[in-house]
Parts: sequence; structure tokens; C-alpha cells
Amino acid sequence: MFKKSIIALSLISVLTGCSLDGDDGQNGSQGLQGEQGTTGTNGINGVNANSVLNISLVGRGVLNAQSPEGAAEIVAYQVSKKWIYAINSSGDDAVINILPADTFDTAALVKDNEGVISATNLTSVITLSLKEHTQGDANSIAIDENNNLLAVAMAAKNTGDAGQIAFYDISGDSPVFIKNVTVGFLPDMVTFTHDGAKAVVANEGEPSGDYSVDPEGSISIIDITNNVIADTAINIDFKAYNNKQAELEAQGVVFANPNGRTINGNLINTTVAMDLEPEYVSISKDNKYAYVSIQENNALAIVNLQDNSLELKGLGFKDWSSLQLDASDKDGGVNFKSYPGLYGMYQPDTISSFSWKGANFIVTANEGDAREYFFDTTDEADCIAKGGLDYDKDDGCLAYIDESRVEDLTLAANFDYLNNDDNDIGRLKVTTIKGDTNNDGQYESLYAYGARSFTIWDSNGLVVFDSGDDIGRITASVHGEAFNNNEDENKGDSRSDDKGAEPEALTIGKIDDRTFAFIGLERMGGIMVYDITNPYNVQFEDYFYNRGLIKGANITGDLAPEGMVFVPAEQSATGNPLLIVGNEISGSIAVWEIASKLTFNLK
Repeated sequence: MFKKSIIALSLISVLTGCSLDGDDGQNGSQGLQGEQGTTGTNGINGVNANSVLNISLVGRGVLNAQSPEGAAEIVAYQVSKKWIYAINSSGDDAVINILPADTFDTAALVKDNEGVISATNLTSVITLSLKEHTQGDANSIAIDENNNLLAVAMAAKNTGDAGQIAFYDISGDSPVFIKNVTVGFLPDMVTFTHDGAKAVVANEGEPSGDYSVDPEGSISIIDITNNVIADTAINIDFKAYNNKQAELEAQGVVFANPNGRTINGNLINTTVAMDLEPEYVSISKDNKYAYVSIQENNALAIVNLQDNSLELKGLGFKDWSSLQLDASDKDGGVNFKSYPGLYGMYQPDTISSFSWKGANFIVTANEGDAREYFFDTTDEADCIAKGGLDYDKDDGCLAYIDESRVEDLTLAANFDYLNNDDNDIGRLKVTTIKGDTNNDGQYESLYAYGARSFTIWDSNGLVVFDSGDDIGRITASVHGEAFNNNEDENKGDSRSDDKGAEPEALTIGKIDDRTFAFIGLERMGGIMVYDITNPYNVQFEDYFYNRGLIKGANITGDLAPEGMVFVPAEQSATGNPLLIVGNEISGSIAVWEIASKLTFNLK
């Protein structure tokens, strides 16, 4: 039997000593925060509940097995051919591999002694060389069935050069290149509107290692009319917010940069528009809005696709005083505590959206991300002379970092309740740019990266539901000493000081009359399932994974889910819904069949 666990609320309460109910968050100058929400079960108090879903691994392929890391990150699915597309960046030049998913020989998926499947039954039949028509690195792909189009987001090799969206006709036996359309700097994600009328791009605009070049982040829109792709993109920037930094910070937007420092001979002057880094795009069901996560800045951009107007919202912060987390990788195992004065920056990566009672809701995987940039110097003395902070023989000269362990900070008196050491909060990584309220060198508040959760927001930017500390506590219950493992080694508790299991990948799918959110955990490799049909009555449904966890053993199975696609039953070769997962570290594409159990009697 593949690795799969169904967790009931009563079991978690026994193992962790607390319930899954969240508590009210904090309001005020730090940003908007609503209810953390509650997680229910499908059973009665004290009785283990069964999942309404049957989940099984039916397809698996590995790209570049000799060097798989980066071989299968972002995936897409072509309904008309039942093909899986995957970006493969494990070689010198990025390619797209195409794997047929019209049949699955499940007998080939042999399990090892640990119950992990490392065997394969999917094979790449087409390799699309991107460099033939477009220079740069591939970051994202999207498919539009309306016009039979494939879009590939290609970042330029040099910082400060505009990127391209490469379009292909996929109506024939193999993709045929159409054209490149220039977009913003470092296009990180591309998607189509549901009607195929537009391609929308998040341009991250990261700086060079020494901040000598810091392109503006932006959002590009490419119109598609009667199957004709526009030659130029509409570019939406954030210049209008350049004089509103204080206002944005009051909403919970985070700005981390070396503004005012001289690095490598350049005085750094970073504007709001330069600092904002769009990450991921989701289109509302009615095609009227594009929701864009701005991860490092803890923000959400909302683009009205009817007039291309832009609204920027800060996401505020998550209060850990009434929730629990394991904050140390050196405390000997599973140790959950509450920390008044500790907050989480949501900093979502993947974002999706759905509608309920005609209203739009946004779902985010709150991964978190710090900033750290290096540039080349000859040695440590040269690094320090050029304004660097530290020198590493492998990475080079450290130009900027906004991250510190708590034990390296001086805490204000309100933290006297804790021990700032390896057995308490000392190992936790937090930002240095927030928390010292009166600039006296002591931190009255601490802000960790990510929220170790997924969140549902309404279109006003208010929290409707947050999974609280579910992810940490469920994975601790299931994995025990192996919880908070890293994605490239079997050593439990190794990510507790960082961002925990690290929710990164996310997709939403309908099964019968229910709406489910699937949240991929980058470090643990597992996938959480929640019933979000009613965003005000969210229920944890299931957790499943396919990776080995024997301490010290070689890594096996599917590691680091990066991108996911949900395939509805009517578009699947099996007649049941599918979840297609691109796993970055194992270079594997995993196809899970998600079948409902007869009827839904949940509510």
C-alpha cells in the first residue's frame, strides 16, 4: 500500500495535546487579520473519521534520472490529447518534456520494503527544445484549450533584460513555435484566462547580486483575439505606489532591501516599484480579475482585467501567541510551543481562486521567503572593501540578507518568558527589518517567514480561514521523529527552525459537488487535502505522500512538490479526477487518482 494517512481530529488532539481550533488574530497597524478559522472532521467527537476520497498513485515518470533535480518543477495538462507537459531545467538548456497520460499501467508501480514507489510507468515521448526560438531560462508553462496554445515564460539570462513569453501551437502532432512576446523583467509565472482571451504574467524583477541592477516588478497582459496573439504586451507597473511605502507598511507589506548602502561602488536607492516582486497569478472564475501573489513583500495585487486597473493589498501577519509551532531543529524532536510576540509573514507562493455564492475567494500556500544576494569578489578583504557583509568561498560576497536567528538578536523585556536558546526559540529564523519598534536595538516583536499554513481570503484581502497550526501538528502526528524533514535528506526536525514542512504548491478541484484544496508541502513531500466548498466551514480531509523517511537512508520516492494540476473526471483517462504533481528534487511527475466514495454526506 502506498504511503497514505488519514488523520482524525481526535488522534491529533491526543498526540499533540491541543485541538485544531484556531483563534482570533490581531488587528491594527501591522495589517488586517481575521479569524484563524477552525478545522472540522467528517465524524463525531471522539470517533475517528474516514476520508470521503480514495487516493492512489496511478502514474509516475522520472525525467533525467541521472541528475533529476530541477527536471520536473512546473507541469501542465493538455485535455484534448491527455498529455502532461513538464519544464525540465536539469540540463544545460531548459526543455519541455511531454508524457502521454492516456493510459496507466499501475502494475508497473512496484513498492519497496518501505511501501514507497520509485518505479515508473510514464515516459517522455516528445522533447521540445526551447533555445531554438527563445533564449533564456524557462520558469513557467500554461496551456489554453480554447486556442490550442502553449505559453512558456522565459527569463532573460542577464538581469535587467526583459523576458519573453514563447507561444506554441499545440493542435498538431507536436508543438509548433508561433512567436515570442516581450514582457517584464524575470517573468516567473504565466497563465491564461479561462476563456483564452488573455495571457497574464507575473514579472518578479529580482535584482542582481550586488543590487547594481534592480528591475521593477510588474504584471504583463497579452491579448488573444480570434486565435491571434498580440505582438506587444500591456505592462502594468507599481510606480503609483512609490510615494506610499509607509501606508503600505501599515497594511503589512514588507520591504527588504539595502536602501542607502553603497555596494560595489553603487549607492542603492530602491523604490517601491523596484522592491515589489510578483510571484504567481490566478484568474477569477468570471475572468474579471487577476490575483497576483507578491511573495517576498507579503502582498496581494488585484488587477481588474476589464480596465487593467491595479490595487495592492498588504496581507498583515499571523499571530502565533494562541497557536503552536516547533521553532528549533536542535531541541531533540517534536516540541510545540506558543510564542506571544511572534508573528508570521504569510508570504504566499502559489495562489488559486474559486467562487462561493457569486463571490470570489483567493487561496494561498504560505511558504515564506527571505532575501539573500551575493556577488563575485576576489577574496574576503575585497568583499568587505566593496561594502559586502560577509564572504563565503562558494557563494561569494554577501551583499544583503534580511534573515537572522532569534538567538543572535537582543530581545525586549516582553520576551523574558522564554529562553533564547537552541531548546526554545533561539534557532528560529526571522526577519531583521521588522520588530524593533523604537529602533533601540531590542526587538519587541519577531516576524518569521511564511505562516506554515494555507489561507482563504476574500476579495477585500481579509482572512476567511487559515489552517492555523494544522500542517505542523498533522505531519508531527503522522511522521513522528521524521517530521519537518528536508526534501533532500532523511533527517527529522531539520526544518523546524526555518519554515517547517513549507506549503508551496497548491491547486483547487471539484469532485462531484464538493470543492477541494490540495496543498503540496515542499520539504516533507506530502499533500494536504481540505474541503473548502464553503469557505466559512472548511474541513481537513486527508494527507498523503510517497517518500521514504528512514533516518540516514538515501532519499526515495517523490520529493519537493513544486507545481500541481487538477484534472476533472471528465478530462481524465481513468474516469476519475487526477492530481498531477511536479516534484523538483526527485525530478518526478506523480499522477494521483482522486476518487470519491459513492456519495457525499458531509454536511
